[in-house]
Amino acid sequence: MKFIKTHIPDVIIIEPSVFEDERGFFMEFYRKDVFSENGIAYEFKQDNHSYSKKGVLRGIHYQLEPHSQGKLVRCIRGRVLDVAVDLRIGSPWFKKYVAVELSAENKKMIWIPPGFGHAFLALEDSEIIYKVTQIYNPSAERGIRWNDPEISIDWPIENPILSQKDKNFPFLKDAEINFFYSSEPK
Repeated sequence: MKFIKTHIPDVIIIEPSVFEDERGFFMEFYRKDVFSENGIAYEFKQDNHSYSKKGVLRGIHYQLEPHSQGKLVRCIRGRVLDVAVDLRIGSPWFKKYVAVELSAENKKMIWIPPGFGHAFLALEDSEIIYKVTQIYNPSAERGIRWNDPEISIDWPIENPILSQKDKNFPFLKDAEINFFYSSEPK
């Protein structure tokens, strides 16, 4: 497995080792000891599976502390543009984002730590699975508008398919966030 730091060092792209032959393939997509050795020493508490039709954009979602979720995201069918937005007040990367294409073909994953917003755009009919570090808590759920000008994500679409909830999220300047950056190792 290869762990690749991004321009926001806490966000990590993971390229698993894939063993293919005429029968198909095998890969490990999570192994606690290897992830811990590479700076992802979290306990995962819930697994999620999502299907989205081409053009669907979900996000930018997050949960307030103390329910903030770290996410290990993987696309198992189709292709998505997956985005992690740094929402940690005081972070040198506050309001910056990492975007990566995840696909069933490239088998890449992204680690999005707690304190980040998460969004993705289905570039074709797609399914993603993701492990999270906290149980979903509806009362802590928040979001930011997908096209917030302060964040300025370079989405390759002008009119995505959005849920009513996603359409109504506030812009960052009006959003409730309670994450604070710490340079201390976790």
